Amino acid sequence: MPEIRWTDLDRPAPEWFRDAKLGIFVHWGPYSVPAWAERVGASGEPPEGEFFKHNPYAEWYWNSISLPGTLAHAHHVERYNDAPYDNFIDAWTAAEYDPSEWVDVFVRAGARYLIPTTKHHDGVPLWNAPGSGTRNTVHRGPRRDLIAPLFEAAQSRGLRLGVYYSGGLDWGVTGLPDIADDAALHRNRPNDARYARLAHDQLVDLIDRYKPDVLWNDINWPDAGKRAGAGGLYSLLADYYDRNPDGITNDRWGVDHHGFRTSEYAMAPGAEQAETWEHCRGLGHSFGYNRDEPASEHLDGDAVIAVLADVVSRGGNLLLNVGPDEAGRIPAPQRAALESLAEWMSHHADAIHDTRPYLAGQAGEEPWVRWTRSSTSVFAIAERGPDAIELGAVPAELQAMEIMIDGRPARLTRTDTRWKAHATTPRLTAHSLGVVQFLGEAGGPR
Repeated sequence: MPEIRWTDLDRPAPEWFRDAKLGIFVHWGPYSVPAWAERVGASGEPPEGEFFKHNPYAEWYWNSISLPGTLAHAHHVERYNDAPYDNFIDAWTAAEYDPSEWVDVFVRAGARYLIPTTKHHDGVPLWNAPGSGTRNTVHRGPRRDLIAPLFEAAQSRGLRLGVYYSGGLDWGVTGLPDIADDAALHRNRPNDARYARLAHDQLVDLIDRYKPDVLWNDINWPDAGKRAGAGGLYSLLADYYDRNPDGITNDRWGVDHHGFRTSEYAMAPGAEQAETWEHCRGLGHSFGYNRDEPASEHLDGDAVIAVLADVVSRGGNLLLNVGPDEAGRIPAPQRAALESLAEWMSHHADAIHDTRPYLAGQAGEEPWVRWTRSSTSVFAIAERGPDAIELGAVPAELQAMEIMIDGRPARLTRTDTRWKAHATTPRLTAHSLGVVQFLGEAGGPR
């Protein structure tokens, strides 16, 4: 059999993806019923080798409770008398699920694409997936397709759509969560031909039904399916690109092909050196809803703005996760952050959307400042002081340009080498980060 050249699938990233800057991730599943994970900080921060035993991700609940001696196992025994994980499928009601209301919040926050989980590692599809029998949300729990109405609402508001699919893990198939370390992660993932065909057929069904612009696979792809021909990943991706020239894929397939690289919380920072990349994280330290996580451990509006500005200023997209509760409500701390971001973006989206890094500028921490540029302007997203926006250094090519703050004329002043921008009218928002717009092209082509 000829060797597969995965790089033959490579293609330029579509402009819509590079321009989008902000997407919304949604992690919602049976794990949203127990809604619990150990509070240990952001992913990548626990001691090396201890991640799975102290997992901050609530969507990994089934695996966490399968490890004796962990806090998750003790919590599950005490709270649920060590009940089987599948009990949570039937307890999941989605009783207050309002996809139009979700999408309204996401659009106002400035999102341009939406990627919900369609099947996470627990192997429970949120649609009537082929090969899943009755172990899906159409036959159990919510008793409906949860993806179709969300995509209909998103399409009506002009959002691009993607699908998250866990190709690398399916504990409903293997019955082997029990992942205590990286070696067990790879040892216990299904790689046989039968699962490869199941994963292939389910992902093809998602493509056929929902016509997504992003295929967001996770963990890996079954080794038996890493081939060309019928049922093979190579042919699946080639056909997907033929059918959707604007489609793009991530880098978690375990093969030498991707449309964009991904980083996650503190993990895989090297991915952020790629030409096209995306950083994903939750508003708290979990993707799935963790009811024990207080508001103080969530990003507030100003913190979300800072993360978004930092990622965009370095050429990436931010995939910001929302973890609804079992009824389908966006938890209060997450909603508050999104509403705060929406208010800021209503004034400053031009500094985020359709921009590229401003390479002649230089990010700073004291004062905090990030630079972006469009075809007509350069933007400094920076800290507001008591009487001005603090810029630190300002490149010489910008110093003579007309500047605006909140859409109104402003002026620059300098003390030694530190520059400030002064507004001539009261500021429009109460956020700690403001935007200084330098009108004119700078820093080379967009």
